[in-house]
Amino acid sequence: MFGLDKKDFSLLLVVIALTMLAPFILNPFPTDSGLAQFNAGYPDLMQRFVIFGIFAIGFNILFGLTGYLSFGHAAFLGVGSYSAVWMFKLLSMNIIPAIILSVIVAGLFALLIGYISLRRSGIYFSILTLAFAQMSFALAYSVLTPITNGETGLQLTLDDPRILGQSATADGSIPVTNLFGLEMRDTLQWELGAWTFQFNIGYYLCALVMIFAFYLSIRIFRSPFGMMLRAVKSNQQRLNYTGLNPRPYTLAAFVISGMYAGLAGGLMAAMDPLAGAERMQWTASGEVVLMTILGGVGTLIGPVLGAGLLKYMENILSKINKSVLEGWFSFMPDGMSDLFVFVTNLFVGKQWHITTGVIFMLVIIFLPGGLVELGKRLRAVLGRKKTNDSGSASTEPAE
Repeated sequence: MFGLDKKDFSLLLVVIALTMLAPFILNPFPTDSGLAQFNAGYPDLMQRFVIFGIFAIGFNILFGLTGYLSFGHAAFLGVGSYSAVWMFKLLSMNIIPAIILSVIVAGLFALLIGYISLRRSGIYFSILTLAFAQMSFALAYSVLTPITNGETGLQLTLDDPRILGQSATADGSIPVTNLFGLEMRDTLQWELGAWTFQFNIGYYLCALVMIFAFYLSIRIFRSPFGMMLRAVKSNQQRLNYTGLNPRPYTLAAFVISGMYAGLAGGLMAAMDPLAGAERMQWTASGEVVLMTILGGVGTLIGPVLGAGLLKYMENILSKINKSVLEGWFSFMPDGMSDLFVFVTNLFVGKQWHITTGVIFMLVIIFLPGGLVELGKRLRAVLGRKKTNDSGSASTEPAE
């Protein structure tokens, strides 16, 4: 169905279920319980899950299929955000034109950077992309300040012309982003017993876009174009001997990957119309590398899982402070409680990066295939256990 085989279609259904049911899945604990700290079913956080999922899916098309590791993909994320905000300022608060412009501008920017960077491979390609990203970051803070608004960041004002929309609402405030009248910030709350579930229009729009982006990535992976990219990753020199020039294919993959990043940047601006140069910094490029490796390089669903895990740790673990820990360990004797609080506090709050580093090291050492490999191992163990149980339950006829 939809041009997919049974396995890929089942995987697409899993992604659809995870995204559509996210308000329930990410709110497992009652609102008034102590474990509510680990709930993640908030509109802004769920939006980040799927937006960075799109970013990681696009990065995986380049890194997972061709093996070209880019350290500068955040440049396309930032360019997409700036393009979207400028569209909001000049044309309309409707998100469709802004997202389209984000994808186009990011694609053109990726074409320029890719054309130069892909003249080299390996670590030299990675360093070139990093250099371009840092140059973009520096330009956004200096020469391009009239376009990017420098350190303050590009944001909406009451003086924006907005050709096809209002510059200000009736109460004198700045209009909000919308999709043909549906405001991205509109949220429906549903209280079910001790649980509160939030259904946000902006989140579900991002979720639908991510589902389409995921479906498109499946088609790319299974296409002859995807097979050619795998050949590039396998042995580019041998491919050259066949008379095929791999550069057009790698450039196309780089541009597609950059357009995915621009789409993610445009959605970030659509949810919160603000663009800053920090989105183009090398740390943002490093994040998408971590997401892809944590989830599973070259797999379909891995980048989505990796993005969710990293953003969950960033937003949940970073909010756990010393006072929260003291409440958790208050049932212990004073000396033991203080010890547990001190040790745990080293891995949460402002130190959540240590936890990320430890998890990343464990994944690299024991699970090179990321979360996808973990799932395969668990399924194999459970399948073997089920087989053993069924075998032990069978009886042999008496002789």
